[in-house]
Amino acid sequence: MAKESMKAREVKRAKLVARYAAKRAKYLKEGNYEALQTIPKNASPVRLHNRCKITGRPKGYMRVFGLSRIQFREMASKGLIPGVRKASW
Repeated sequence: MAKESMKAREVKRAKLVARYAAKRAKYLKEGNYEALQTIPKNASPVRLHNRCKITGRPKGYMRVFGLSRIQFREMASKGLIPGVRKASW
């Protein structure tokens, strides 16, 4: 389980990216790189990192479900994810 501060930091970054997205796009379109330097570093979408919605685990993230592989397997086994079931042949 990730520390609460790490999860909170990612949420804060996501909000910052959303807030500056229009301004950032405008500056990039104009080629105004001096003005782009005035935007905070954490407003860059490259700095976002995908994390599991439940545990906050940064590795083994499954983008389609928003979960780590471990949580995905547990939830799929319990039947909590619609349309997903264990394969058997």
